[in-house]
Amino acid sequence: MGKWRKPISEPDRQRINEHIRVSPVRVIAADGVQLGILPTEDAMKEARKANLDLVEVAPKERPPVCRIMDYGKYKYQRKKREHKTHQTKVKEIRVRPKTGEHDINVKVNKAREFLNHKDKVIVTVIFRGREMAHIEEGRRVINGVIEQLGDISKIELSPAQHGRRMMCTLAPK
Repeated sequence: MGKWRKPISEPDRQRINEHIRVSPVRVIAADGVQLGILPTEDAMKEARKANLDLVEVAPKERPPVCRIMDYGKYKYQRKKREHKTHQTKVKEIRVRPKTGEHDINVKVNKAREFLNHKDKVIVTVIFRGREMAHIEEGRRVINGVIEQLGDISKIELSPAQHGRRMMCTLAPK
């Protein structure tokens, strides 16, 4: 018994060359000029004459639309385009009012990396115990972080107090 193969008519795969079973088809040349509605055999001859492939780009249309193109190059560019898209993530850096200057600089550098990768950054100052009596110290820390990241970010949500936390959101410019 042979290996199971996926059928060629799967929605994510396009039919090319001899796999196009419908005739006639609407043909678009490699330079974008419409050649009109042709029998599939004639469209194949046009594609071979140009040393390219006949690719079905709109199978649901009547008649189906086929384009004369370099299929390998098309697949490569499509895969590259899909790989290039970046999902924006939300990253968080947490500090406390007592956090040392060097530690804050390390966290700012990490936030800078996140922003350079087009991710959003939530800056959170966490207050514990009696630190709640010194909220102005937390505001000084968060304003310092915002100031250091001001060249590559913009404030999406300004600093606000949420219980024992002070938070703000920075987005890449």
